[in-house]
Amino acid sequence: MITMLSKLPGVATTIFTVMSRLAEDHQAINLSQGFPDYDCDPLLVEAVSDAMRSGANQYAPMTGLPVLRELIAEKTKRLYGAHYHPEKEVTITAGGTQAIFTALSSCIGPGDEVIIFEPAYDSYAPAVRLLGGLVKPYELTPPDYQIDWDMVKKLFSVNTKMIILNSPQNPTGCILSKEDAAQLIRLTMGTDILILSDEVYEHLIYDGQQHHSMALYPELRERSFIVASFGKLLHTTGWKLGYCLAPEQLMREFRKVHQFNVFSVNTPMQAGIAAYLKDPSVYAGLSGFFQQKRDLFRAMLAETRFKLLPCQGSYFQCVSYGHLNELKDKEMATILVKEHGVASIPVSAFYTKGTDHQVLRFCFAKKQETLEKAVERLMKF
Repeated sequence: MITMLSKLPGVATTIFTVMSRLAEDHQAINLSQGFPDYDCDPLLVEAVSDAMRSGANQYAPMTGLPVLRELIAEKTKRLYGAHYHPEKEVTITAGGTQAIFTALSSCIGPGDEVIIFEPAYDSYAPAVRLLGGLVKPYELTPPDYQIDWDMVKKLFSVNTKMIILNSPQNPTGCILSKEDAAQLIRLTMGTDILILSDEVYEHLIYDGQQHHSMALYPELRERSFIVASFGKLLHTTGWKLGYCLAPEQLMREFRKVHQFNVFSVNTPMQAGIAAYLKDPSVYAGLSGFFQQKRDLFRAMLAETRFKLLPCQGSYFQCVSYGHLNELKDKEMATILVKEHGVASIPVSAFYTKGTDHQVLRFCFAKKQETLEKAVERLMKF
């Protein structure tokens, strides 16, 4: 028998895999894992096919195809007024999660402390621990999940290395405000604290509100790795393509890790995306597309016994059920999938300590008929 010491003791299969498997086993409607059940634009598929037919099938440059990096730099300048040098400050990655792990690997070592806001995307804390870092969670509470920055300041120590942000946030759908950005500037000014800003849902902002990217603020931009995802942008989560923006000094370290991690990513898809994204309307209309789905889903859910929590961005809607029973959220999610045929994610899975506020997360990046059928089943709960 080989003895092996786990580097991530206590870490099991993710809740996303568990709930998707349950959905499959019980032929349930899967509103748990965050992916669309509709196809991407056929023009995008054709653009990738054209790239394949034209011979773009070998390694891309380690940093990504120049044409795509240039397009990203132009897009960022147009949206946020921030200049990122396409050669030195933009890197194409194998999805957002790889970019997050690479950014952490480039700067987090044993004893470094990383502040995260929970409920948080489940890759943050394990990645920090794997690198020998210490996770300092700040727990947000429903219904609004607002940040008390004076309380965040109390988590600071001489070992604080990084703050991880996610706006719009998975799972809550909350977004950072201009005041949040101002508080973040106040707390980090004069420090060497870095920021990892997970902005994969940047174009999914609703009700006319603005996405407060770290790129908007020079004081934050200089210390930030910004992560984005083509999967969320183009309805192609299975392609696993994303990118990272960072000042040259930070990007230099990022690329040292990236080159020994994946080296480079899918060439024809990079070429196809570059051709497709020449039309800015592709992302300009995304918030309207998803707001229509959000509004429809919320209106239908309002007819159920669940309580709706705010959703300012992302494609996730959270609901609470504590007024209905005292079940733990994992029990509740299991009952819904087994007995009512709808899969969700229990939000306690997004807390390091498993904090349970009796809240479930549904994904509404689905066809209208899928959402209608799911709510029809939830009406019977």
